[in-house]
Amino acid sequence: MRTAIYTLGCKVNQFETQAMEAELTRRGHALVPFDGEADAYIINTCTVTAVSDKKSRQMIRQARRRAPHAVVAVCGCYAQTDPEAVEALGVDLIMGTNDRMGFVDALEALSPDGGQVVQVDDALRRRTYERLPAGGLEGRTRAMLKVEDGCVNFCSYCIIPYARGPVRSLPLAEAAEEAARLAAEGYRELVLTGIEISSWGRDLDGAQSLMDLIEGVCAAAPGCRVRLGSLEPRTITEDFCRRGAALPNLCPHFHLSLQSGCDATLARMNRKYDTSRYYESVKLLRDHFDRPGITTDLIVGFPGETEEEFAATLEFVEKCAFSAPHIFPYSRRSGTPAASMPDQVPRAVKEERARRAAAAAAELRAAWLAGGVGRTLPVLFEEEKDGLWRGHAPDYTEVYAPGGQLHNVIRDVKITEIHQDGLLGTVLP
Repeated sequence: MRTAIYTLGCKVNQFETQAMEAELTRRGHALVPFDGEADAYIINTCTVTAVSDKKSRQMIRQARRRAPHAVVAVCGCYAQTDPEAVEALGVDLIMGTNDRMGFVDALEALSPDGGQVVQVDDALRRRTYERLPAGGLEGRTRAMLKVEDGCVNFCSYCIIPYARGPVRSLPLAEAAEEAARLAAEGYRELVLTGIEISSWGRDLDGAQSLMDLIEGVCAAAPGCRVRLGSLEPRTITEDFCRRGAALPNLCPHFHLSLQSGCDATLARMNRKYDTSRYYESVKLLRDHFDRPGITTDLIVGFPGETEEEFAATLEFVEKCAFSAPHIFPYSRRSGTPAASMPDQVPRAVKEERARRAAAAAAELRAAWLAGGVGRTLPVLFEEEKDGLWRGHAPDYTEVYAPGGQLHNVIRDVKITEIHQDGLLGTVLP
């Protein structure tokens, strides 16, 4: 069966798509491009915003138009939270965010005249972690290793706890086993990912922390870089930084979700920290790591956000001096408390604030890149384009350099200038 897959959303969705690709290939099916002819089209959906829902529907319709007689199968967060809407689009198979191997089984078992199959469970009742094969397609330098699923933070703007259920963790020994296997397969970097990896271990027996997991993975794959997914700011403690800085293969890149730099807005968002605690995390990282890359997400135009609150956010973002802030205008998401909050910010105001925040983010990014000129960075090279090899430094800065065959090797690069949204340099002998 020729199968095409389109993935929307986060790294967890990407990981789960790769697991399905591996399983489909193992069973003898051929993977083909989504924009071509296929016997089955899989859309792995996202529902983090209303825009994500719209994009998911667009891709489902596109697949149905392209091949009216092909099977269209849908999984992921949008299918989990609104299966009725997906069903109305004439989809053949609908499953949610659980049992990816069962999804492949159901796809193979579909009967041409069997009608729609809808198998969506109650995510909030899940208690077990579904272990899936980690890795990627041939030729990749970086592998994602999913170690956690679910979230119980219930931020007022977020639907994901309802789509993914409570926290479930991959046990440390199994994570270390997967890391060692991926290293043996030739991957040079592992990305620990999950819906909320800071909560890893809270469902397991014993008092295990995320840093226990990180140490175990780093020890199991000493020849691989280990990069962390998004972290809750309170994860960063003196103990976390002291132990993390002692790990030679832990990348000094930390994505700390901020969302707002105003305490009043953070309280309405039901975030579990204030700006004082957040800044403490930033300072701890910079005290223990040499020029760490600290990236973040920012939502502007949240319900009730005044001009004064937005100004406070901009001031705080500049104070933190992020290496790359990512800006998102608030998207009203039905089913969340924020959707029914008073004082919804008009679209034009949200867009104007997003432009101002993006301008501030661009200045911070330029300053970060300028600070890299003249430094020597170890770069893991991934691909060649237009005569330059592109890769990433440990702090996640993109680095470009001319050279011979550099795929999947780490080389020291002397940085000479800023290039595009990264740095350009010369590979040292």
